Amino acid sequence: MDPFTMVIAIVAITVGAGLIKTWIKARENAPADMASQSDMVAMRDEIGRLKDRVRVLEKIVTDKERDLAEEIRRLA
Repeated sequence: MDPFTMVIAIVAITVGAGLIKTWIKARENAPADMASQSDMVAMRDEIGRLKDRVRVLEKIVTDKERDLAEEIRRLA
């Protein structure tokens, strides 16, 4: 066998083995990735709800301050 052909065969086998190893690891991590995706969706929903609550609280706080300022003006 020619040395050049042997080097090409060794490189091809090494690259092929690396690809197969990576593919196997990816398949093993697939369930964990799906769980992470569902957790991410749940967190995004919760963040949306929290943003809505903060918006409402900001309205309450700012409205009460305006009403208080108007009452002070009326008393003066």
